[in-house]
Amino acid sequence: MNTSLPTLAVIVGAYLVGSISFAVVVSKLFRLPDPRSYGSGNPGATNVLRSGNKAAAALTLAGDGAKGWLAVWLAYRLGASWGDASLATAGAALAVFVGHVYPVFHRFAGGKGVATAAGVAFALSWQLGLILAGVWLAVALVSRMSSLASLAAAVAAPALGLYFIGNAPESWALFPIAVLLVWRHHGNIRKILAGQERRIGL
Repeated sequence: MNTSLPTLAVIVGAYLVGSISFAVVVSKLFRLPDPRSYGSGNPGATNVLRSGNKAAAALTLAGDGAKGWLAVWLAYRLGASWGDASLATAGAALAVFVGHVYPVFHRFAGGKGVATAAGVAFALSWQLGLILAGVWLAVALVSRMSSLASLAAAVAAPALGLYFIGNAPESWALFPIAVLLVWRHHGNIRKILAGQERRIGL
């Protein structure tokens, strides 16, 4: 069986799933302003929280994480049915993340991808997901900066992926995801270096 076409279809499907911006969808449901119009302008849970609606922020976080997990989980099971689980899973992992960052449904103006990347990590390996969550939490508690915690987890992800998953396409998919995560935080990096980054709770 030629597995390239169904694998490609799974990857495209994962990208479309990733392109659903829960920050925008949830904000509309709660009749909140478009998250791209205030605060950092980033359509993510942190910016939705700036609206003052904690429930909307929590739903955004859950939705963005769940779509990352679901896309990878489905890709693995569908790929396994035609004997191409590894490539389908790796492709979906990268595609759902790219979809969130550059969503076709929202003029390619997406979020930074932290929650979606977390969902991807948990789907690839629950051990990987837990360790990365621990890295994020430890750095966040010490620095009180969500962005720095996200950057630390992003940098750690590829090496930890190789350790927990092995030398497989799924592990290598974490490298471009990490690079994109760091790139999407370039503004935060400048603020961190200048001592101007917003701290958690302020």
